[in-house]
Amino acid sequence: MPHPIRIGDAVLTPAQVVAVARDGAPVALADGARARIQESRAIIDALAADENPHYGVSTGFGALATTFIAPERRRQLQASLIRSHAAGTGAEVETEVVRALQLLRLQTLASGRTGVRTVVVETYAAMLNAGITPVVREYGSLGCSGDLAPLAHIALAAMGEGDVRVDGALMPASDALAAAGISALAFEEKEGLALINGTDGMLGMLVLALHDLGTLLTTADVAAAMSIESQLGTDAVFAADLMALRPQAGQADSAAGLRRFLGGSPMVASHRGPEDGRVQDAYSLRCAPQVNGAARDTMAHAATIASRELASVIDNPVVTVDGRIESNGNFHGAPVAAVLDFLAISVADVASASERRTDRALDPARNRGLPPFLAHEVGVDSGLMIAQYAAAGIVSELKRLAVPASVDSIPSSAMQEDHVSMGWAAARKLRRAVDGLARVLAIEVLTAARAIDLRAPLEAGPATGAVRDLVRTVAAGPGPDRFLSPEMEAVTELVRSGAVARTAEENTHA
Repeated sequence: MPHPIRIGDAVLTPAQVVAVARDGAPVALADGARARIQESRAIIDALAADENPHYGVSTGFGALATTFIAPERRRQLQASLIRSHAAGTGAEVETEVVRALQLLRLQTLASGRTGVRTVVVETYAAMLNAGITPVVREYGSLGCSGDLAPLAHIALAAMGEGDVRVDGALMPASDALAAAGISALAFEEKEGLALINGTDGMLGMLVLALHDLGTLLTTADVAAAMSIESQLGTDAVFAADLMALRPQAGQADSAAGLRRFLGGSPMVASHRGPEDGRVQDAYSLRCAPQVNGAARDTMAHAATIASRELASVIDNPVVTVDGRIESNGNFHGAPVAAVLDFLAISVADVASASERRTDRALDPARNRGLPPFLAHEVGVDSGLMIAQYAAAGIVSELKRLAVPASVDSIPSSAMQEDHVSMGWAAARKLRRAVDGLARVLAIEVLTAARAIDLRAPLEAGPATGAVRDLVRTVAAGPGPDRFLSPEMEAVTELVRSGAVARTAEENTHA
């Protein structure tokens, strides 16, 4: 087992979030965190003994914030809060998302600013290490006050109630806790609120999406290079001095990638010069760095927001460093929701350009001498005609998913929570969009690989040729029509795993 990731010593990095959420890395509570947790809990205990009401400690919640709760009823109050708020519905959320949700709430609890007891923090860490994944449902969060329902499902499992999954098997939370030697929690003053007020779900999905998009945008440059090469396009438009005339950072990065991936290509060199006869390539070829680069810039902005949110302590009320307990609005998901939507727009744009390059490769009026649909026997075979249909269908879906969720709001809690972020919804649709982008890029890579083969005896460059060879390990070259779906799925996995991007980078022209 790897060394556990220490919680409470420092802000979690995106790589650590991915390691715990996706790869099952263990966690451990830092010693320094225990002291902070105990100090803030002492403040809550003192307020609990006060005859004056304090929100979240001795009162109800939301629209019931002015209702005083007697000491003997407060454990029931906390349990009722969690049970009532664990009101998700719909399909189960993916394990990696739930683990990210658990981890990020654990980080906030370990900050010592929420007022929970140490045992609560230790229980959350133990559940993660035991692989106990509470069942969280698709719908229920408005993104304000944070991801209430998803987080309540986590807390419910810590109480020994509801259902969880362990190694994929569904079982009662009480059984899973008992098998792992973890005692179910009975929450005391303030703890229920501390466990559900946060942007942890939308933030976890943002971090996971950024991790995946880093690979996919490199793959988008690789796919564009393969299309440009196989459609006899020019690489001259990607020159560094031309890019410097428009100093957009993402554009420069993508253009540099295209130069690397097309470097040393005999196919590109074969038509370089005035005898080529074409003045300009189509936009989907010529403007690849502008489109892919804009998405890179969007990612950079989103990563900045994610890093700030990872460094945040989000609870309401919160225990301040000087010992005050203060209500606040930091749980509102607007900053995260906005960049989740922004990323969905960029994903749709990158996929749209990719699909246009695929379509050009299949059209004999535009593909510079290749057979219609790259078919083996034109008229008998359909080639990759319907693969392009699949890409087009996904792109249409991505355009719908690019409609922002964060511009919507719907009031709740008797108008107390009268403006909400819809950040959870923005995150859910971005996950679907990222999956769609991987599939569209895979179809372009599959198409461009076949087009490269059909250009023989012209040869591909070192990077594009290596990717074509990688594709050939899971998908046969040109030939009579065959069952295409398994090949599309296999190439999608090469894209999603990062194999396409790594292969291109490892074989770039020196």
